[in-house]
Amino acid sequence: VNIGLVNELALMCDKMNIDVWEVVDAAKTKPFGFMAFYPGPGLGGHCIPIDPFYLSWKAKQTGFDPRFIELAGHINAGMPHYVVEKVADALNTRRKAINGSKILVAGVAYKRDIDDMRESPALDVMGLLHSKGATVAYADPYVPEVHGREWSGRFDLQATELTRTTIAEHDCVVIITDHRTFDYDAIAAEADVVVDTRNAIKSAHPNVFRLGAPRPDLVGTSIAAA
Repeated sequence: VNIGLVNELALMCDKMNIDVWEVVDAAKTKPFGFMAFYPGPGLGGHCIPIDPFYLSWKAKQTGFDPRFIELAGHINAGMPHYVVEKVADALNTRRKAINGSKILVAGVAYKRDIDDMRESPALDVMGLLHSKGATVAYADPYVPEVHGREWSGRFDLQATELTRTTIAEHDCVVIITDHRTFDYDAIAAEADVVVDTRNAIKSAHPNVFRLGAPRPDLVGTSIAAA
């Protein structure tokens, strides 16, 4: 539920041209009564994306309707679709479409610095991009291969090494899992456009589109300032 709330705030901040990461950082300055949660491309792992729905199912057997749990699940499940919308928006600034573009997904494990892909939102993002006509590749030092049975593309993928050359060869790089081994300076410098779902690239760049934040060309145009 906490993750669902901050993901919804990210969606709202995107529409308002407000940086959700700055909002959370500001809230963290409160010395009590606040625990920071951060938005992302969706839920992953063997428990958080699944177990709340078991609880919801069990609650309904008693006649109780757990609306918060199901609403949070709906919001979290929609985040990969939002990421793909961000990719389309980023490519559009280069007069490109998802269809026909070469897109490199950085990180397919469900969280940083591990090799576990269970329920990873990267698999959903890759599948959606593939269904829209993109040529999809991925880089992940912990996951050498994604089998066809593990994503909706239904064909095997081998990991691509994340070098400056491979970054430059793609139309867009999408940061899904912020592994510490990735060279984010190289990604920002060499990629035509970047969609950063983890706020991994801290400094502003004209080609970096962050989840829950204004487009680079719209920074400073928040409707909150009106």
